[in-house]
Amino acid sequence: MKKITNPFSHLLFTLVVFILGAGVLLAGYRCFYQAAYPLRYQEVVEENSVRSGMEEAVLYAVIRTESSFQPDAESSVGALGLMQITPDTLSWVRYRLGEPGAVDARTVLLDPEQNIFYGSQTLALLLEEFGTLENALAAYHAGWGNVTRWLADSQYSSDGKTLTTIPFGDTRAYVSKVMETAETYRRLYHFS
Repeated sequence: MKKITNPFSHLLFTLVVFILGAGVLLAGYRCFYQAAYPLRYQEVVEENSVRSGMEEAVLYAVIRTESSFQPDAESSVGALGLMQITPDTLSWVRYRLGEPGAVDARTVLLDPEQNIFYGSQTLALLLEEFGTLENALAAYHAGWGNVTRWLADSQYSSDGKTLTTIPFGDTRAYVSKVMETAETYRRLYHFS
């Protein structure tokens, strides 16, 4: 006796298997990316995003790019902590914030809460000074003086307000990486 099969049932079964497989694949993809782009120090980042006006996705992108979330990170030029701040930058941002007195820079910068506070404040001050996130990130990486000179040079800025070319290759790569990483954080976590 020949078994009669319903072609619609076979199609429906295939469609259900495909949808379930796609769902498992997408869930795995999302889990992989969330592990690669974590939300460590979430409360501190959220609080400092509000305090500084800097977008959470940008703060996470800078932390991930600068230190890969290692609070004791130290660069060859003496930048410390999660957001890789130098003692000179700490002095500058504290001066700009009107904070009196000397502090032990190493102790401050290796403390995750203080590092994120001063890093987010530095970014906010640079954004206020230079007008665009790309300019602020270039200044965060290459220094205020370099970006000021580049903006004054028509070879690097046609309008004196926006960098059209970043002459330092490592700074150009840094700005691009942070911008791309921030976009990944926006997509993964729906930051606005």
